[in-house]
Order: sequence, then structure tokens, then C-alpha cells
Amino acid sequence: MSSREPSTLRQHLGVRLEDAWHAFREANGRGRGMVPTVLPFRGYGLSGPEAQGWVRVLARIVVAPPRTFRHGVPRSKVVADSVRGWRNFISPPIAFAEVTVTVAGREHVVRADRGGVLDARIETPLGPGWHTVTLSTENSAEVTARVFVVDSSSEFGLISDVDDTVVVTALPRPLLAAWNSFVLDEHARVATPGMAVMMERVLRGRPWAPVLYLSTGAWNVAPTLSRFLARNLYPEGPLLLTDWGPIETGASSGRWFRSGAQHKVDQLRRLAAEFPRVKWLLVGDDGQHDPEIYAGFAQRYPQNVRAIVIRQLTPSEAVLAGGRSQRTVNSTPGVEWIYAPDGALILSELQRLGIVSDEDQHVDHQERRRTRQQWPEGQPRNELEAGTP
Repeated sequence: MSSREPSTLRQHLGVRLEDAWHAFREANGRGRGMVPTVLPFRGYGLSGPEAQGWVRVLARIVVAPPRTFRHGVPRSKVVADSVRGWRNFISPPIAFAEVTVTVAGREHVVRADRGGVLDARIETPLGPGWHTVTLSTENSAEVTARVFVVDSSSEFGLISDVDDTVVVTALPRPLLAAWNSFVLDEHARVATPGMAVMMERVLRGRPWAPVLYLSTGAWNVAPTLSRFLARNLYPEGPLLLTDWGPIETGASSGRWFRSGAQHKVDQLRRLAAEFPRVKWLLVGDDGQHDPEIYAGFAQRYPQNVRAIVIRQLTPSEAVLAGGRSQRTVNSTPGVEWIYAPDGALILSELQRLGIVSDEDQHVDHQERRRTRQQWPEGQPRNELEAGTP
């Protein structure tokens, strides 16, 4: 059974109600034969002689119906039905679950948070590139997760928003999360024109550059979102999502529920600390808070920003997104900004700034995939991707 933390974390009614609801659903699920299940996500890490190596391992721990098999690969019902994502939202999380993570042959026992989300930094010496770690909980079957280890000499990286940046949402913000999470099939999602090509061009000749997708979406939609990115040929990289619901410090902070904007701010600050040499190309849209968040980051960490790219929404998209953000270019002297409506025009501006060079055009477009040690064609990387049609 899961180990639950003492009540010191439960500081207000919202947290107590949520914890009680999760505990009831977990017990009910176990009573109906559901089993502990680890849903692994991609992670990242750092290598090199200048720092002790480490990896950030990400996963979600739930109870789910026993695993079935497809094409000889074991997969749980929660994974099988995650094309639309709704079952991932109703799958009860295991609060504070203990998880065994095996990295480079060594076992590490770490613990998930009260929402069943595992976000653990593990010290380990690994070389640059993609590596595989294994995870299990409560004697469950092991699952694998991929982590991209960045060389400490790397000086360039890409961080991208998701909604209205790499995928066209065209929905009012109050309906967006529910529609994308519970209703919309991943095959019906529309990729933003030219953005995948633009990112691929940026990364040519930079095979060791980290790529991360920073979103206010919930971890529940990670399997669906990962498959959408792969299907539309976006560069492979970890997702940095969040968890919905009340926060433990709500009573003292004056805010009772998690802030999506604050999540982005916190993750950017963490990345600046973890990769002090990396200059990030920050990619977002002008529908809500991205310009302000990126401007604030550039003001605090100008040495960590290569340029800021803002995809301009169409007038109708801007209205549905809740209005355009005000331009903040003048608030970050020395940091280049690009405003353009699609990937092709953004790419032209990146060429003008020298971020994409003429030499990059002649680099074999398969170099990045080969260098990053992609899985052999046709083999699932883990049980999440085994469900990909």
C-alpha cells in the first residue's frame, strides 16, 4: 500500500478534500482489482567533467486495470485508452508512492508527491545522449523511460510552449483544457504550420542541444501529447507539465489553486540553475502570458537567453485565447525578439539573426536522430509508446 505523509501538508480545506477523494478512489480501485501502474515520461540530465552527473526522472503513479498485451507488448488499460486521455484523468493516483528507479545498474528509491507525480533528481554518472532508466512500484512490472543527458559543454537549447505554439487550439481558454484532455482525439489535433520544420532547422548541427516542451497542461495528458509531437515530427524532448488542483500553501499564500504561469516561471528558473552555460531559444505565442514570462526570465537571466520567438495568433485565435499580450520587446535590451505568424516566417528571421545558418541547410537531417540514439524503427520505446497506432 502507498505511504501517506502526515497531515502537516494539509493546510486548507481544498487540499484535505482532494486528498480524501484520491484516497477513496485509490482504495476503491484496488478493491476492484486495479493494480499499481507507473506511467513513465521522458526526462533529462547533465553530464561532463565540470559537474557530477544527474538525471531528472519524471513519471506518474496510478492504480489501473491489469495490463493487457498488444503485439506482444504489455500495456495497461489506462495506456490503451489514452488516445483521448479521459481515462488518464479518472485513474486514481497513488499519493506518496515509493518508486524504485534503476539508473546505470544502480537502484534508487524515490517518492512521488501527493498527486502521484514523480519528479526526482538522481545523481548518476552518464554520458551525453539518450539513456534508458527503469521504474517500478509495489512489485509492479518494470517500465522504461528515456532521459536525454546534456553535455556540460553545451551552450544552446530550445524551450517551447505547446498550446497555440506547436498545436493550434482555436478554443476559448475556459474550454481548452477540458476539450484537449477529455474529448479531442490526438489524430484530430492540428499542428501549427511550419513550426516542426523550423525547430528541425534550428537543431541541425546541434545534436546535443536539449529540447523541452513547457506547458501549463496537466501530466494526465502527457501520453497523448507525446504521441502528437512524434506524429507531427517535432523534435523529441521531455515535457514539463504541471498538476491541477489546490496547493498546500494556499492558506498562507492567498492563492488556493496552482498557477500555470507560475509553473512556467519556476521551471525556467530551475533550468537556468541546472544549465548555467546554455542560452535558450524561447518559443511561445502572444495569446496569453508567454511574452511577459519570457521577458521576465530574460531580465533575470540575460546570459541564458539566445532569443525569444513569439508566434503571432490570428485575430480570431487571439480573441479565443483571451486577447493578445502587450509587446515587451523594449523591456529586455540586448535580447532579440521575433514576432511572426508561422514557422516559415520565424525561420526567415532566425536566419537573419544567424541562429540558423546557411551551413545548417547542408547537414544531413538524420544526424540529430542518429546522434541521439533513436530506438530501432518499429520498436516501442516504452509501454506508453507501444500503444501508438
